Amino acid sequence: MQTPESDLSRLLALQRQAHAADPAPREATRRDRLQRLGALLDQHAEAFTAQIGQDFGTRAAAEITLTEIVPVRSAIRHARQHLRAWMHPRQVATGWMFLPGRSLLLRQPLGVVGIVSPWNYPLLLALSPLVDVLAAGNRALLKPSELTPRFAEGLRLAVAEFFSADEVAVLTGDAALGQAFCAQPFDHLVFTGSTAVGRLVAQAAAKNLTPVTLELGGKSPVLVDTSCDLGKTLDRLAWGKLINAGQTCIAPDYALVPRPMLGAFVKALRASMLRLYPRFQGNPDYTSIASDRHWARLQALVADARAQGATVVELEPSNGSRQMPPVLLLDVHDGMRVLQEEIFGPVLPIVPYDTLEEAIAFINARDKPLALYWFGRNTAHRDQVLAQTQSGGVSTNDTLVHLAQDGLPFGGVGPSGQGHYHGEWGFRRFSHEKPVFQQSRWSGGGLVYPPYTPRIQKLLRWLGRRH
Repeated sequence: MQTPESDLSRLLALQRQAHAADPAPREATRRDRLQRLGALLDQHAEAFTAQIGQDFGTRAAAEITLTEIVPVRSAIRHARQHLRAWMHPRQVATGWMFLPGRSLLLRQPLGVVGIVSPWNYPLLLALSPLVDVLAAGNRALLKPSELTPRFAEGLRLAVAEFFSADEVAVLTGDAALGQAFCAQPFDHLVFTGSTAVGRLVAQAAAKNLTPVTLELGGKSPVLVDTSCDLGKTLDRLAWGKLINAGQTCIAPDYALVPRPMLGAFVKALRASMLRLYPRFQGNPDYTSIASDRHWARLQALVADARAQGATVVELEPSNGSRQMPPVLLLDVHDGMRVLQEEIFGPVLPIVPYDTLEEAIAFINARDKPLALYWFGRNTAHRDQVLAQTQSGGVSTNDTLVHLAQDGLPFGGVGPSGQGHYHGEWGFRRFSHEKPVFQQSRWSGGGLVYPPYTPRIQKLLRWLGRRH
């Protein structure tokens, strides 16, 4: 169902009016909204899973549960456990000259938050930020991707069942509606998607001075250390690369491998991938590429690398279906598109290196990625990589799992995004932390009021020395 653009303005006005009537929802109200979101998920989880599977073509119910439903349930539980502490005013230090006054931070809801979610994890990336938005006392409008139309319509109906339109509403439609959505004067806008579209979203939001949280992507590296035990860790790399067929914003995008270990690495990674997925085409556990357009883009990346001299290692001959078998690429160079563009699929370029400094320089010569993965046992090397690289987040000796930690913020840096959410970090992101100074009945301010007598000048010199 296509939502008319007129409904967009109407719903935004409705939620603004509701926020004005209750600008600081009580803890009980926020808990009730979180409880209803959890009930919505419980009641519709099976239908959502079927809708997402149909939208993709093939996507395992277990994978959807693991990567989308379980993390949202965890986020709701975490928010309900900590909500009272998050809402409590924070007392901060007060300069000694202003004692016995007090300095506080009051966390207030921003108002109405817009959430634009993508197709690759349509449930997770719509509802995960919504958890934080509701915990912080806001109202929300959601615009899910038109590339997962069955799920988008299912979410619209489910939200209307559990929430009034002045609390949360879902708008469904094409890219034109998405553009109109991002141009609205929200109090905050959350966008998850590509860096190229993220730039357009930021430009549209800037016209209204709407603050944005941009969760983008980029080329997230895997750095294999010389101390890495390949036999014990490569299942974790294979899983992180192939879950959702690599259509994950924090999926490993390329691997940096010590040159003497290159052959052993390729052999071990290939074995790990085939252990997880004994076959790819026709395997109900292996996800399809979401559309013909994305499948064709991935084929073009591989063809470009092959034409420029890359060694192409195919784990299974392709029959042309959208269940695309993994492809490992060796002998790659910077002129190839696979080292320039975010891959977002089951293609992994493998780049040999000779020294750790060379590998770090390779990472730093590119845009700051959304994630970085380090595999090894040498903690000095690990700490060197952590200190000398920048990325939105890191998992060591694993992939993806830093995203699942409710106590850690999730977000990018530079071209991979701005702002972050999850847990208290999300609560703060969607709140205005208002500084408040509470003056005491007894204040020394009068000692420095004009007229500025010699006594005051002497006092000011003494205060200057004190600082």
